[in-house]
Amino acid sequence: MIIGRVIGEIYSTINHPILDHRKLLIVEKLTPQGSAQDDYLVAIDTVGAGVGQTVLVIDEGNSARQVLAAPNAPTRSIIVGIIDAIDVSGDPETQPAGKARVAGRQAGRSSPGKAPRPDAASADSRET
Repeated sequence: MIIGRVIGEIYSTINHPILDHRKLLIVEKLTPQGSAQDDYLVAIDTVGAGVGQTVLVIDEGNSARQVLAAPNAPTRSIIVGIIDAIDVSGDPETQPAGKARVAGRQAGRSSPGKAPRPDAASADSRET
């Protein structure tokens, strides 16, 4: 996975059908400390990212096709998360509560089809 910052959008009227109604973003690669690298990529947005936001990018074709549920899609890079904070010091006190939103969910929440974590149960269900 790659950490990057969205620096622009690409508009295309003639493209492969898998790109219809999908936003293409230009992502500048970043170091974990947030410094720009001298490289960029074009990625399909799946999380509603915008210019200026720090994002998590999968830059591997098979994984990108799995996210799109399109095994024959001609794609390589896909944005799968909007990063809220990065902690490179190892100090958990510097992290905000909602670390990263991945595919529209906050980290730590259960995914569809999985049982919720025990600590996520509501107070009502514990009283019975």
